[in-house]
Amino acid sequence: MIGFLRKAKASRQIVATLDSRTKNRILYEMAEALVNNSEYIIDANSIDMQLAKKSNLDSALLDRLLLDKERIRGMAKSLVEISSLREPVGRVLDGWVNDNNLRIEKVSVPIGVVGVIYESRPNVTSDVAGLCFKSGNIAILKGGKEAENSNRAIADVLQSILEHNSLPKEIISLLPDSSREGVAKLIKEDSFVDLIVPRGGEGLIRYISKNSSVPVVKHDKGLCHTYIHKDADPKKAISIAINAKCQRPGVCNAMETLIIDKDIAKKILPSLYKAFVDAGTKLKGCPLTREFIFVELATDKDFDTEYLSNQLNIKIVEGIDEAIEHISRFGSGHSEAIITENYTASEKFLNMIDAACVYVNASTRFTDGGVFGFGAEVGISTNKLHARGPMGINELTTYKFKIYGNGQIR
Repeated sequence: MIGFLRKAKASRQIVATLDSRTKNRILYEMAEALVNNSEYIIDANSIDMQLAKKSNLDSALLDRLLLDKERIRGMAKSLVEISSLREPVGRVLDGWVNDNNLRIEKVSVPIGVVGVIYESRPNVTSDVAGLCFKSGNIAILKGGKEAENSNRAIADVLQSILEHNSLPKEIISLLPDSSREGVAKLIKEDSFVDLIVPRGGEGLIRYISKNSSVPVVKHDKGLCHTYIHKDADPKKAISIAINAKCQRPGVCNAMETLIIDKDIAKKILPSLYKAFVDAGTKLKGCPLTREFIFVELATDKDFDTEYLSNQLNIKIVEGIDEAIEHISRFGSGHSEAIITENYTASEKFLNMIDAACVYVNASTRFTDGGVFGFGAEVGISTNKLHARGPMGINELTTYKFKIYGNGQIR
């Protein structure tokens, strides 16, 4: 482990000083290589899929794991989009001349060696590798064991392009020891690693946050809510609610609880019930919900659960204050939405909800680095310090002060 980390750290200055044109050209070559090696990657992925099915992985997680030609083209497209983004390194963030006639510049620089620990989705391997490379960082990647063969194939393809360009393959690497012990060692190596980014299940996040001596940016669970206010457009509300839950239930920006004002519950719940039943959604509800539709009782434990599957809680509230109170109690600070035609209510919700992304009349499913124009994302940060929300290339930089003098002494 130490030998590997020493090589990774030694490569830091090489990638940090690559010019923008070179980085963009190499990212484009990586995108082409992914497409050209689709069969190799799909063959590796098929092994993971077979093992996952034998392990009875649920359908939502199988969907996250699957790679086909279309998804590989999507991975390649993300790398091309990342290459087209404005150069994140060397930006002058601020500048001034002080009383001593020193010219001071605050300039963006790479963070350094970034360890990213994630689960299930093998496309994260290429997305994070591309984001780290564009922002001048070393990427040490540790994916889930269920995607081990897929991740290795993707990393092999990306490393081949680095070596073709006479660059160290350690710029983009899989953690050599992918065991729990290997992760435990990585997160203690603060002499070599500058940042750890965990994205995945609650247990993983808790373990990393508790045990890491390297700074951590958490990408915690997505307990997302959609609140249908009494002044909502019913057609719009139903469409958004169905999309937020059912379009892809196994992702962190999918809705887990639907909140509805009591004033409109009797009118809108039957239509919502039919739409969700038609979509195969398993529904649970609070006691008030069960007065209008036949569903299982939702407990506090349910409201505190990230299902990552086609299950949904429904909560009836007296009004916006109770809705905000419920979200404050159970939300994870990820993404929250209000559906309303009332401007005052929407502004109150936007201002009072403490989350990375807060929506008016739109699905929480839009919380995504690609959708936000970042090309891709390292993950969705629920931290408040350094990065919050979709974490793209700019959030993979820090800054230094450059001071220009002319013989000044103090």
